[in-house]
Amino acid sequence: MDFVAGAIGGVCGVAVGYPLDTVKVRIQTEPKYTGVWRCVQDTYRRERVWGFYRGLSLPVCTVSLVSSMSFGTYRHCLSHICRFRYGSADVKPARTDVTLSGFASGLVRVFLTSPTEVAKVRLQTQTQTQRRLSASWPAATVPQCPLLPASPVSGPKYRGPLHCLAMVAREEGLRGLYKGSSALLLRDGHSFATYFLSYSILCEWLTPTGHSQPDVLGVLVAGGCAGVLAWAVATPMDVIKSRLQADGQGQQRYRGLLHCMVASVQEEGPRVLFKGLLLNCCRAFPVNMVVFVTYEAVLRLAQGLSSSWSHAPGTNTPAPSRGHSS
Repeated sequence: MDFVAGAIGGVCGVAVGYPLDTVKVRIQTEPKYTGVWRCVQDTYRRERVWGFYRGLSLPVCTVSLVSSMSFGTYRHCLSHICRFRYGSADVKPARTDVTLSGFASGLVRVFLTSPTEVAKVRLQTQTQTQRRLSASWPAATVPQCPLLPASPVSGPKYRGPLHCLAMVAREEGLRGLYKGSSALLLRDGHSFATYFLSYSILCEWLTPTGHSQPDVLGVLVAGGCAGVLAWAVATPMDVIKSRLQADGQGQQRYRGLLHCMVASVQEEGPRVLFKGLLLNCCRAFPVNMVVFVTYEAVLRLAQGLSSSWSHAPGTNTPAPSRGHSS
């Protein structure tokens, strides 16, 4: 059930946070945006509401699988570690066990999310790229003919997520689909270890005396705070990941992870590594509130249904026991 609950929670989280994710990516990849509000105004003025949802269809289709794998991998790793160390999967895990399981969950995500992240970032940034390229084109090289109408501005390079993936694969090969995966590994491994560890600790603190689990308000607070802490850890590598994945539209600027990091810091200062941090944290709180409360609600509903079925007349099979999900 952890896989199913994670899938449902992930879809709900994407629905809440995607517009702010678009703003975050544009701030990280476009030096002209010096603040969140300026980016929001410019995006709305040029592209209206649709501009905030560019590239949404692919994440919605894939996030259920990715979130399912994240939560399912975390829970199964935790169960195996507890069984190996303590002889039972139902004992309370140590914080080291939670951290290792969260780290493993983040690593597994990378192999599934890297291609979709490339498509998402390219679609979210292609409007700015086209404007930058057209602005830098020398006017003297464009022949003027009064007898012919002006040629229309070419449309966007990528028509949608699947077309974007196909174009990247054709132009850059399989490596293009996993561009920035080294930064993604560094981002997700540490951030998911922080994510599940902080959620576990906060749930312990917020659980009322005499209860084994926190109430709905406790889950909301724990989930939101866990998301904020995870993104505080993840933002520097998230900036580098976005720049590496956006690189490839036009002339390639970065030779790899270290070159991207050094070049970005030299051009814009150390603050560039924390671009979008405030926005990430503001987005993470409501998104992860929704993710965790949905995840826990689905698990508790499943446990309730299983318990009701096991106590129904004519059934003698006991309900399976399960430790706390955090």
